[in-house]
Amino acid sequence: MQPQDTIKFEGVEEPSERLGATEDHSPELDSSKEYHDYPTGIRLGLICLSLCLSIFLTALDNTIIATAIPKITDQFQSQGDIGWYGSAYLLTQASLQLLFGKAYTYGSIKWIFLMAIALFELGSLVCGVAPNSTALICGRAIAGLGAAGISNGAMIIVTYSVPLVKRPMYTGLIGAMYGIASVVGPILGGVFTDKVTWRWCFYINLPIGGVAVMLIVIFFTAPQRSAITDMSWGDRLKQFDFLGSLVFMPAVICVLLALQWGGTSYPWSNWRNILLLVLFGVLVLCWLLLQYFKGDSATVPPRLVAQRSVAAALWFNFCMGSFFLILVYYVPIWFQAVKDQSAMGSGIRTLPFILGLVLVSIIAGIGVTIVGYYAPFMIASSIVSSIGAGLLMTFRPSTGHAHWIGYQAIVGIGVGLGLQQPLVVCQTVLSLDDVPTGTAMMYFVQTFGGALFIAVAQNVFQNRLKEELIKTVPDVDPNVVVSTGATSLQGSVSAQDLPRVLSAYNAGLTRAFLVATIMAALTLIGSLAVQWRTIKSTKSEANKPNTDLNESVDKDATTAAVGDAP
Repeated sequence: MQPQDTIKFEGVEEPSERLGATEDHSPELDSSKEYHDYPTGIRLGLICLSLCLSIFLTALDNTIIATAIPKITDQFQSQGDIGWYGSAYLLTQASLQLLFGKAYTYGSIKWIFLMAIALFELGSLVCGVAPNSTALICGRAIAGLGAAGISNGAMIIVTYSVPLVKRPMYTGLIGAMYGIASVVGPILGGVFTDKVTWRWCFYINLPIGGVAVMLIVIFFTAPQRSAITDMSWGDRLKQFDFLGSLVFMPAVICVLLALQWGGTSYPWSNWRNILLLVLFGVLVLCWLLLQYFKGDSATVPPRLVAQRSVAAALWFNFCMGSFFLILVYYVPIWFQAVKDQSAMGSGIRTLPFILGLVLVSIIAGIGVTIVGYYAPFMIASSIVSSIGAGLLMTFRPSTGHAHWIGYQAIVGIGVGLGLQQPLVVCQTVLSLDDVPTGTAMMYFVQTFGGALFIAVAQNVFQNRLKEELIKTVPDVDPNVVVSTGATSLQGSVSAQDLPRVLSAYNAGLTRAFLVATIMAALTLIGSLAVQWRTIKSTKSEANKPNTDLNESVDKDATTAAVGDAP
């Protein structure tokens, strides 16, 4: 029995599929003409709520543990495992995102998404009840597996739940949830750790994830994709690039481990780091060759990357993920170390960043829907983000409220303008069949860029800090300052040395902000290169009856193909 609050479309081809965005459609999988319905009203609202909750959890889990680590290491006596608490989550998340893209392409969107949430919940439960550090690390790795599928699946469900012309509003809302969770994670982590127990950093995921599962089960109906339904399981499995995945996942693990260990656990000249980087280079080369020869059955079909807008959006999202996570991690550290704020206090002082990001992300989504073009918002994002990140480089121990509030608001606005636009690009220029793979690619480069450049910023920060300490405070051991937590810094040095130590710490952090500024500026390459494609040609899809729709879409698509040609 069909729900009453749906708009039905059969034989409708989204204009983006006709614009020639992907000229080489796979002959065995073309679902552009088939029955499709879009939920509306309360049903759509509850589906959107479940997606927001899911994205909130995955982003929250990435940062909430930061302020809980001191208590965890005290309980487990596991100072040597600190790096693994964060990297175990990122390693599995980054490694599996592309594989989940294939799974969503050839499997049931609904049940794969629910399986991903179940994995995430299982990992959270293991972390919550962990009796030792090893169990906690295993739980983080399991949660990362689920997070890889949740992030992709949420945007794919949006694709099948909302007409193209309205999708920017919904991707903007979900992007706002991602931004909120990323920045408030340390605040919640501090509250749970101080007021209850660090285990609630993970227990909190269980009821929220349960609500998301319930809403998806009840209200989301997976689209009937006849081209896939008619394929045998054997044919579906042939579309998976298992060999490519077996090569790619170790490559990601090698480079992230090298960056995790380099300059901290082991010197960069250590044989372990050299071996990991060499293996990374060899494995990536092998993977690229496999992708080329496997064609459409590759994990990343070359024809998608060869599409100009997709390539530009991938670069934009890689740089965006890089500088955004650098700021998420290091702005709170500046408040804790230089301004002597607690973990909770530093989180509260990042509210200008949060509010700027959240409000503008929603406004940008509405703006793209009204204007019809995402490219202007991407260009504005690059410019504003670069200015905002550059202003953060002017931070000093004496910086006043007006400056740190205003500068954070500017960079938050910049991020909000562009955070979700690469996904809109993907949904606009790719065929419906290619959207799951394209979405997975976008999320992978964002996650990988963040993981990669957090490690780069960490090394830049520590090297600059040590240089300044040796130059200005030769009596203080740089290794002691580096190993001291940000919240304990001002109590670990003498009053006489404190001003110079704070100045050195500030110099190290602003050097990390320089890395963020460079990456923000590099997003401009992607935003200028992306094609100006309109999303408005499907506006009639939500309003016209089915009998008039094919003619309307044919006319709009022809107009768009002529008017929007690059």
